[in-house]
Amino acid sequence: MSILQLDLPNARVLDLYAGSGALGLEAISRGARAAEFVEKDARSLRALEENITALGAQEFVTIHRTAALSFAAGLGRLDYDVAFADPPYASGDAERLAQRWIERPFSRALSIEHGAKVAMPAGGVTRKYGSTAITFYRSEE
Repeated sequence: MSILQLDLPNARVLDLYAGSGALGLEAISRGARAAEFVEKDARSLRALEENITALGAQEFVTIHRTAALSFAAGLGRLDYDVAFADPPYASGDAERLAQRWIERPFSRALSIEHGAKVAMPAGGVTRKYGSTAITFYRSEE
């Protein structure tokens, strides 16, 4: 989050594979004006809704109950300022999502968490933290 903190004030944020919503909610706490969460798992959705309520963030959020890759496929160029994604490591979705973003950047910045041994598409900067890595992509537009 600290790598993208200067991008967050007044940003429109997308949290793909939202889970509990930690990334999007943290972005709101750092000044993002709105966050949209994409999650399909029922348990994760309940946790997400509870966290939004606990933080009183309802007016700043939208929840999309669908698969993240399908949602991303319908996005236009630079629909968001910052996008976060934390797909299941074994799914291969990190690579597919990065490739989709490279073909048509749907955000100015994209952060994708993945296994450290995963070879991500070219064009990003990867930071490794043990068995986890985060690759950051930025649009030049």
